[in-house]
Amino acid sequence: MARGKLRIYLGAAPGVGKTYAMLSEAHRRVERGTDVVVAFVEHHGRPRTEVMLHGLEQIQRRELEYRGTVFTEMDVDAVLERGPAVALVDELAHTNVPGSRNGKRWQDIEELLEAGIHVISTVNIQHLESLGDVVESITGVRQRETVPDEIVRRADQIELVDMSPQAIRRRMAHGNIYQPDKVDAALSNYFRPGNLTALRELALLWVADRVDEYLQEYRAEHSIRSTWQARERIVVGLTGGPEGRTLIRRAARMAAKGSGSEVLAVYIARSDGLTSASPKELAVQRTLVEDLGGTFHHVIGDDIPSALLEFARGVNATQIVLGSSRRKAWQYIFGPGVGATVARESGPDLDVHIVTHDEVAKGRGLPVARGARLGRARILAGWLVGVAGPVLLSLLLTSLANGPGLANDVLLFLFLTVVAALLGGQLPALASAAVGSLLLNFYFTPPTHTLTVSDPENLFAIVIFFAVAVSVASVVDLAARRTHQAARLRAESEILSFLAGSVLRGETTLDALLERVRETFGMETVALLERAGDVEPWTCAGRAGTDHGEPLLRPEDADVDMPVGDHMALALTGRVLPAEDRRVLAAFAAQAAVVLDRQRLVGEAERARELAEGNRIRTALLAAVSHDLRTPLASIKASVTSLRSDDVAWSQEDEAELLAGIEAGADRLDHLVGNLLDMSRLQTGTVTPLIREIDLDEVVPMALGGVPESSVTLDIPEELPIVAVDPGLLERSVANLVENAVKYSPDGAAVLVSASALGDRVELRIADRGPGVPDSAKDRIFEPFQRYGDAPRGAGVGLGLAVARGFAEAMGGTLAAEDTPGGGMTMVLTLRAAPGRPPARPDLPAQATT
Repeated sequence: MARGKLRIYLGAAPGVGKTYAMLSEAHRRVERGTDVVVAFVEHHGRPRTEVMLHGLEQIQRRELEYRGTVFTEMDVDAVLERGPAVALVDELAHTNVPGSRNGKRWQDIEELLEAGIHVISTVNIQHLESLGDVVESITGVRQRETVPDEIVRRADQIELVDMSPQAIRRRMAHGNIYQPDKVDAALSNYFRPGNLTALRELALLWVADRVDEYLQEYRAEHSIRSTWQARERIVVGLTGGPEGRTLIRRAARMAAKGSGSEVLAVYIARSDGLTSASPKELAVQRTLVEDLGGTFHHVIGDDIPSALLEFARGVNATQIVLGSSRRKAWQYIFGPGVGATVARESGPDLDVHIVTHDEVAKGRGLPVARGARLGRARILAGWLVGVAGPVLLSLLLTSLANGPGLANDVLLFLFLTVVAALLGGQLPALASAAVGSLLLNFYFTPPTHTLTVSDPENLFAIVIFFAVAVSVASVVDLAARRTHQAARLRAESEILSFLAGSVLRGETTLDALLERVRETFGMETVALLERAGDVEPWTCAGRAGTDHGEPLLRPEDADVDMPVGDHMALALTGRVLPAEDRRVLAAFAAQAAVVLDRQRLVGEAERARELAEGNRIRTALLAAVSHDLRTPLASIKASVTSLRSDDVAWSQEDEAELLAGIEAGADRLDHLVGNLLDMSRLQTGTVTPLIREIDLDEVVPMALGGVPESSVTLDIPEELPIVAVDPGLLERSVANLVENAVKYSPDGAAVLVSASALGDRVELRIADRGPGVPDSAKDRIFEPFQRYGDAPRGAGVGLGLAVARGFAEAMGGTLAAEDTPGGGMTMVLTLRAAPGRPPARPDLPAQATT
């Protein structure tokens, strides 16, 4: 069954017209033929709102006693049993009375949505959980009833019901919101113009944020990469250094200058896992940006400027805030820096702000100290220093009249070898050692300009030089490898800690986890694929991102695939990941498989519950067959045996009595079997009503044939509208209800069967004067094989009311139990009036507001 859709009317304050707008929408849908019921709507004594309830079917509320007072709440079970297409549920943030099915009304609504029922609800902006502190600082009132923001954000439609503060205060003064004795206090406190203006702004900004989410989805679906400057969105580039706090606060001040601006802090780690960021400092900065109302993002990229620009364009940012470089002046020989590169490549649609801070030019350490992997530029520089450096040094030394001496020459060549090792690694250093040895031998050891060494000491010096150069190159290369490994492990632990943190923060759904994978590795699409066997086709269990071409159907079609077991794989498209990233990706893949298994276990638990319910019904059916059905059979058997006995001469009166007993037993058996068959049809969903228009006074009298004539008083007005029902199903329903009422009514107290019209509905009431049923049992009596109180075993199998409700709902009606004034119970059967005869409908005002 597909999940129902949620529509929410959001207002800035009480009295803006949310409930009226909801009821107006309900009337529009009813006129289009939609099955709409009022599950719970509170009109708060406002007459114009109350008028809008006329013509809408209302579900009977559930009464609960708490601390000596009786409260009414929405009856979730009744709404689920009624199964309408649309249910109206007012006050989304309402807290239910202790003893209710759920603690919050939004939890009740979640059950309705899971059952496939569409829900229309209302909520005020001050009831959103994230705005509690803000609303308290504005109004001085702490909201006790709140709803998580995510519940409202997940709504399929959010409609803002807006009204100016002046209009709300006029409505308050006219008595359209509160009672006259409360108007002055409300206008002087909560409903002050400043409060209403601030709440209105909060509502507008919150809805604008929701609209922006729709815009992001649209841009992703249509592969729109350019920036649409619909609102200011500021991206803060973080390095993990202490200057990040200054940048975040500066961006927050910039965002505060424009309404609706948003701050997104992003930390980009190199895709090879090497980073100098402090996890502790990043955690502090994440907390700071979230406290200031922004969001924190952690992504991976090979090229930090490109990754930062890609992220900014992906979130439709308009500004980028970066800090001035912490590098010293001489370190600019390694490149212009991130800030200058981003500013140069940002284009006309992105403004780049370079913010000064206390850490400017204090140094970031040598590149090798950061543990950065050697790029092409550094390797090329290492080869230039290692090969061209000794040649240039030889030219310089030979041009001098008096050189520094062989010992100093060796040290200078050794320095070039060390520099080549630091820049380019082991191979450039070895080349530098070889070239330096040859040049020392050719130019600086006698006899010069030959490769012959006449002095053994000079030969020893050259050999020592070569050995030291090779040793230094090896040590430097080994240190670089160890640094790389340590940094790689630190980066992996950092990413895994983010994964664990997302699980602890409740991001346990498969879609949320796949979106985290896509964002972390900077991919376009992430999909979890599975198949039943080695030759079975692949199916998609979950997906995040947008397919720009053909949908991803096989792991082989992806840029990266990570197997999870034998028949599951995590597939990613966008770019090819380095081998080092697969270990972290494997952790994500394993977590995705666990989340998928958890979701399926929840579904299997639900199916197991349904099977258990079916087993309970089958067990009750066996009990009914073994006892209740055998009772009339035993009576018939005894009477037939007596009639066939030759030992006794029966009088005509005795024979008539035995035959009457046989007839009564057969009728009773027929009734029990009929109810069992009807319940079986309802359970299997094979009841197909044949709806036609008919008067109630043509059907109801036919349903009274099974009870004594004096036990029922019939009151069916002739002017009632024609009803659209299945006459056969209606007759069976009424017959079961009347027989049940007569069975529990005391002697001499007739059951009253009356009917009345209410809007486009007709209500048939069967009232008895029996012991009645408490509120806690009113729903249970409609369950199959349920008999209330001390009903004898021979009184039936407990299917009459269950069959009556099932037939009523199959015809588009409802059946509910109410207390009879003065004692007893009243069954209220609500039926649809035929469209051919206009139902009685109260005149609605031309203009009405809640």
